[in-house]
Amino acid sequence: MAFSERVTRLKSSLIREILAAAQRPEMMSFAGGLPAESMLPKTEWADMPRTLGQYGMSEGEPALREALAAEARALGVPCDASQVIIISGSQQTLDLAAKLYIDKGTEILMEGPTYLAALQIFQLFGAECLTVPLLAEGPDLIAMRERLEHHTPAFAYLIPTFQNPSAVRYSESARDAVAALLDEFGVTLIEDEPYRELTFDGGSARPIVSRLNKASWIYTGTVSKTLMPGLRVGYLIATPDLFPHLLKLKQSADLHTNRVGQWQALQWIGTDHYRQHLVGLRSFYRQRRDQFEAALQRHFNDLADWNEPQGGLFFWLTLKQPLDTRTLLDQALAQNVAFMPGEPFFSDPDANPGYIRLNFSHIDPARLDEGLQRLAAVVRSALAAKAA
Repeated sequence: MAFSERVTRLKSSLIREILAAAQRPEMMSFAGGLPAESMLPKTEWADMPRTLGQYGMSEGEPALREALAAEARALGVPCDASQVIIISGSQQTLDLAAKLYIDKGTEILMEGPTYLAALQIFQLFGAECLTVPLLAEGPDLIAMRERLEHHTPAFAYLIPTFQNPSAVRYSESARDAVAALLDEFGVTLIEDEPYRELTFDGGSARPIVSRLNKASWIYTGTVSKTLMPGLRVGYLIATPDLFPHLLKLKQSADLHTNRVGQWQALQWIGTDHYRQHLVGLRSFYRQRRDQFEAALQRHFNDLADWNEPQGGLFFWLTLKQPLDTRTLLDQALAQNVAFMPGEPFFSDPDANPGYIRLNFSHIDPARLDEGLQRLAAVVRSALAAKAA
């Protein structure tokens, strides 16, 4: 059977495989970035217009595009509704951008570590991923300049607010510096912000796209972390030079995003009850983060270092003794504990051992301590075997 050359580069998603195993009721999962099911809002469907059962516009529902443009302008993003496309979850933005920009060998700039699915999509299309290390307040700016001086990436893909997996939030000065570099070298920015609303310290920062003066950009977000991931409703906002190309690619991919999910999202976006929902969501996840941190101190204090996340859904652990954490997965699953090894979040996994991503939003707090205790035991056992 003859498949396309691209399929030879297709990698399965480790996180999706782990999530399948995590469906067992006895499994204690720290793996996926799943929202807490108790915080998924109740929905009403009785007033949904019957006309939504018909085909819709590829750009998305006009009222939802207007609402999202207004929300973006409030963040400082210069846009109007004509620049918004409603997409099937923000991951579709990455697929459309890959189709727009990437041929085999195309260079792109990314953080290291970065979002696992972004690596999967971009490498599928043949991209050469140039990475810039992440520091406490953003990317290594010296390394970023060096990359840009010696390469011509088609775009930079960045997650500046509660980055997945590291939970890093770029400082204001880092955002300014990144914008200046992208303007200087004329590099398009894809800014991915799925976790922006999940801030625990009240802090925020204007998106990088709002600081650009010359470079083209795509700004993307989703309702998956604040409302319901099952809706599969996200959005992209693009500069006018990119918008028509992205719209044609959207049309060729799936015609339009499901209108039922768009209608449900529109019942929330920009409303007072949505803002109240976000206040409750932040408080809930802040409490879960604090419980998780306390349990980490009990079980991982001698094994790993980490920074307390000020938003998002993850802790990013750096083992004090490097170890390929992918080798721990089978042992952990045998102990009914699921976690996400850190290596796959790097474009060169084998060169970056010793990281673990742990989700704190989804696990039942009553099982949290037991789960981390079991995972710590697996790590200790592997370190002892390595030392022997």
